[in-house]
Amino acid sequence: MNHTEVRAARLALGLTPAELAKLLDVGTQTVTRMESTPDRSKHRLPAVRMVRLIRAYLDGHRPADWPKEEGKA
Repeated sequence: MNHTEVRAARLALGLTPAELAKLLDVGTQTVTRMESTPDRSKHRLPAVRMVRLIRAYLDGHRPADWPKEEGKA
């Protein structure tokens, strides 16, 4: 999964970088680095476990700690 795919997945899931970071059990800066272009010195590829989780979320899996939509219980 490349940087544009990570960002597209996050946007498709309706998550902020901080929300995705919490679900992946990483810092917000890690998500920012995964979404940065490869020519940036801070760019990082997502770990295999992160890619698996993102794909599971895209397939509809929602863990118990999934962020609630604004205004919904």
